[in-house]
Amino acid sequence: MEEHEIYPAIGSEGFERLIAAFYRRVPGDEVLGPMYPANDLAGAEKRLRGFLIYRFGGPADYIAERGHPRLGMRHGRFQIGDKARQNWLRLMDQAFEEAQLPEDAETVLRNFFENTAAFLRNQP
Repeated sequence: MEEHEIYPAIGSEGFERLIAAFYRRVPGDEVLGPMYPANDLAGAEKRLRGFLIYRFGGPADYIAERGHPRLGMRHGRFQIGDKARQNWLRLMDQAFEEAQLPEDAETVLRNFFENTAAFLRNQP
């Protein structure tokens, strides 16, 4: 499956299931929880969902609202070390289990998350 085929395959609903499952886990994580302002958890969820929908073949609402993703710049203020990267991927792994997306879509998304998590790491 190609990246641009993900949104047509799982739609907004698939991204909503996955990202909601992820953000339900964030507040309880000892490393990630403190990185997310409690009063903006819903906003963070909306932004990640919108970005992924756009990135994987859906409507460009995220770009219309926020402009270019600039992932490095937007995440630069957070201390993202190996532990944060591992925890983020672990929570996303649990979210995948809950969301039950088609295997081919999950494989592409997991690869993207692995690569992006490595790219965003800015601490040892």
